[in-house]
Amino acid sequence: MKTRRIGIMGYDGLQSLDVAGPADVFATANNRIERKTAPYEIVLLAARKGPIATESGVSLYTDTTLSQRGLLDTIIIPGGRALREQPKVRAAVAGWLREHANRARRVASVCTGIYALAESGLLAGRAAATHWRFASDVQEHWKKIRVNADAIFVKDGKYYTSAGVTAGIDLCLALVEEDFGNELALEVARELIVYLKRSGGQLQYSQPLLLQTRAKKRFGDIASWIRGHLDEELTVEALAERANLSPRHFNRKFKAVFGLTPADFVEELRLDEARWLLANADGSIENVAGDTGYRSDDTFRRAFERRFGVGPSEYRRRFSAVSAS
Repeated sequence: MKTRRIGIMGYDGLQSLDVAGPADVFATANNRIERKTAPYEIVLLAARKGPIATESGVSLYTDTTLSQRGLLDTIIIPGGRALREQPKVRAAVAGWLREHANRARRVASVCTGIYALAESGLLAGRAAATHWRFASDVQEHWKKIRVNADAIFVKDGKYYTSAGVTAGIDLCLALVEEDFGNELALEVARELIVYLKRSGGQLQYSQPLLLQTRAKKRFGDIASWIRGHLDEELTVEALAERANLSPRHFNRKFKAVFGLTPADFVEELRLDEARWLLANADGSIENVAGDTGYRSDDTFRRAFERRFGVGPSEYRRRFSAVSAS
């Protein structure tokens, strides 16, 4: 089997974790496959040999220049302040990509690495992801790209784009899975003590966190209380009484704050908690349903499938660290 050469682009002002995370995924895959020829070779490329200054102040060192690269199977562009704020750096990386990306099997960006990939024009007409904080800026500057502000990573053709920092690990686990299957990707995830090998379609942040950041104090407290009492009867009347409001007034105010009815909000939190339990605990589907407030297993299964596109059992099979081990 051939060795796949992974070229990670280096430049002053990059985010160090956007380099180290992907590199460690591929290096760990090498350690988990026992064969004479390593499945991956990881090279850090830059315009010049020598140290690269990262945002954190840690220096990386490269002894391979872009002109010495050789044939690359996969190109990875890490994010960093320089690509966002220094047009000359962005233009240089984008120019190199326009010239060489067509020779690679895959091209990926991590976090704001998308700024160079977008500048190259290679993402025009394609779907893409980036860190939620910069999604609107990317969309404003490169209108031909369909930016998904929520996804952990997006694949469109041979181009892969991911959200911030640790999402680069999720992306590279997906690349390992493409090359060698789900079992190896899960082994690598466990070796790196990754919380969960997440699919690209999952949200960058949990729905409860997103909703609570929108809340004023009274409703933020209610949201926290709901989160700790998901197995109880959470009717509008019960919640309104806790907030010292009439049901009608509570319903109207709640929807104005969260953009959801109380019933929809409760379901979001219940399903988010169920998803976590399926991936990280070994209780039965019936127990998960009961623990998250569903009185009927069938109702739980239908709600879960409607929200995530797969049933609880299939979700556990795909994402559970417990069942994988």
